[in-house]
Amino acid sequence: MPGTVGRAPTSPTPAPGPAGVEPEATAVPAHPWADTPLGPQQGWDVTIRVLVDVILSCPVPMALHYGDDFVLLYNQAYAEVIGDRHPDAMGRPAPEVYADLWHAPGVGEVIERAYRHGESFLQKESVLPVHQQGTGEHTVFTRGHSPVRDSTGRIVGVLTVAAQTSQLTQQLQSLSDFAAALSGTLTLDDVARVTLRYALHSFDADQVSFAVDDGPAWRLVRRIRGELLDEADERLPPLWRPVPPDTTAPVVVGARSGVPFFAGDGQPLRDTAVDRHDQKIRSLAALPLRSSVIRGGLAVGYQTPHGWTAAERALLAASAELVGQAAERARRFETQHGTAQLLQRSMLPEQLPALPRLRIAARYDAGVDGNAAGGDFYDAFLLPSGDLGVVLGDVAGHDVQAAARMGQVRAALRALALTDPRPDAVLAGLDRLVASLGTETGTHELFVTVAFGVVDADRGEITLASAGHPPPLIRRTGPDGVATATFVELPTGAPLGLGCRPHTATVPFAPGDTLLLYSDGVVERRRQSLTAGLAGLAAAVAGAASGDPRALCAVATGAVPGATEDDVAVLAVEHALKPSRSAGMEMPAEPTAPSRVRHWMTAQLAEWQVPEAVIGAAVLCTSELTTNALLHAGTAARVEIDLSPERLLVSVADSGTRGTVTRAQTDTLSSRGRGLGLIEQLSDAWGTDPTVRGSTVWFEILLPTG
Repeated sequence: MPGTVGRAPTSPTPAPGPAGVEPEATAVPAHPWADTPLGPQQGWDVTIRVLVDVILSCPVPMALHYGDDFVLLYNQAYAEVIGDRHPDAMGRPAPEVYADLWHAPGVGEVIERAYRHGESFLQKESVLPVHQQGTGEHTVFTRGHSPVRDSTGRIVGVLTVAAQTSQLTQQLQSLSDFAAALSGTLTLDDVARVTLRYALHSFDADQVSFAVDDGPAWRLVRRIRGELLDEADERLPPLWRPVPPDTTAPVVVGARSGVPFFAGDGQPLRDTAVDRHDQKIRSLAALPLRSSVIRGGLAVGYQTPHGWTAAERALLAASAELVGQAAERARRFETQHGTAQLLQRSMLPEQLPALPRLRIAARYDAGVDGNAAGGDFYDAFLLPSGDLGVVLGDVAGHDVQAAARMGQVRAALRALALTDPRPDAVLAGLDRLVASLGTETGTHELFVTVAFGVVDADRGEITLASAGHPPPLIRRTGPDGVATATFVELPTGAPLGLGCRPHTATVPFAPGDTLLLYSDGVVERRRQSLTAGLAGLAAAVAGAASGDPRALCAVATGAVPGATEDDVAVLAVEHALKPSRSAGMEMPAEPTAPSRVRHWMTAQLAEWQVPEAVIGAAVLCTSELTTNALLHAGTAARVEIDLSPERLLVSVADSGTRGTVTRAQTDTLSSRGRGLGLIEQLSDAWGTDPTVRGSTVWFEILLPTG
């Protein structure tokens, strides 16, 4: 057989392996090579002896394919590569070891080519078709195959050297996934959450930090290896820490200077450490974000010395580039979003009337992505007669012009109602105004719908009129305690500006009844009939736990399944069976504030003789809400409690622009973990309402009867 060495009748005593070689590798000399084409070790060609010594002592995966049969001899590193094929592969022909793979592209053919033709061959980023030991994944290698010649110059085998590139390949794939995840972020909180999770796992780091410039100061958020974060924690707004502008923290210094920072070993966070986690960091990379809109930085640290390879530096630079682009988009979005929201909400009433017999609540949710001002509006105001005027309207459009027209219509409606509160007269006057606005702007595309009503609590009735608007809904509770929800039979009429001739309808509005006005965004969905949407709304309102207006607003906005791109506005008015009792407390932005709120609330509810079980549940839920406001909005808040014979309503209103809790973010409340699971277990309804300067989170607990 070409390339074989003479055999001896018996195998010699195995020679000890090289010092420091793993147990599997020390077994190589003990193999009965006399039964293979290599023959006994004392007969090996000097070149082969030297090559085998190199293979066994090398930490890089190496294998010798010897002779026409390609008998395998390899080191410990290669044994780990081929997984469970070791140790049986040692001394056996490679075509037998890889019988299922030998004829696959890039496996046996490259070995045979190097052996038959004496050609060296390099396989870049190829998948070795065996599973890496301990994993279920294929391993990616760059492999070099070189012909091996003996001392006479004959080709006697092929040497394969494999450099694992799976980690780099995985990091590149992770970078692609990271870019995809960042593309879906809207706010800096979103960017920070995605960035910290990616960097911690992709770089297998002990600590990751993300910092951004907030004007006069900086803010920084950090993740540490081993932090126990559950699904709820992952959705919480990140806990940013303010950083002085003159800090020497490498991530901020790098962001200010635009120069990357790399430390292989030392104490890079010694001067700015805030805890033991910072003190343990020995190696750190801090890279600035590349953005013309926002300054920021990304830092990755290890608790052991770490040499930053060229590949790692390039990957970090690419990551920082992606983060910078996402942060720039987020800063622009937050600016536009804040402007649009402020414009929208500034045209809505900051406070609704507080009346002894009429409870009022409203809710507005911007459509599309919440980044544009819309035309939906609501209002409630006292008339000179002492009655209550209520209105909900919709000006078509999602731009500043629509919001401006909405403001004009709302202001005009109030003025007309204060002069002559009859609903048909008010809408007739508005029709003339909208027609005039269309003439002035030279457009006939003004589309405005409005429902307006006057509530007379003394008589227990409501007079309503509509200009192209969805029918009002009234929830009533019968003597048997069963609630029903029916639409008011009211001629719809044409939208304003199109020659509207409104008609009125007067219906009973007894104590215990609740009126609901809503925009078409509540009931309209794509590929679903309006009839189905109206039926779904009526069923949800009738099935609500109570007729409390705030709870009904939340029920109404989620009554019809499916997403809507339209604005959603709801106004609810309840004719209370009995006047309620109310109290409020300003909560400062201090760590002890939730404790003070708990003591105040416990004393107030006990004075009102609320059942102890209700007090305990309400205080616990309020503690969660106040802690959430303190941690994630970072501002002072106002806590209000309202007690009626049927239910206890508690609300916490903050004035922050970050940390708003939405219905879509389930399990996101609390100071780390318990969240909405607690609120939903202990309360009968809950919700969140955006306000002019922040958000209000509330819950209600029904009181036991009898």
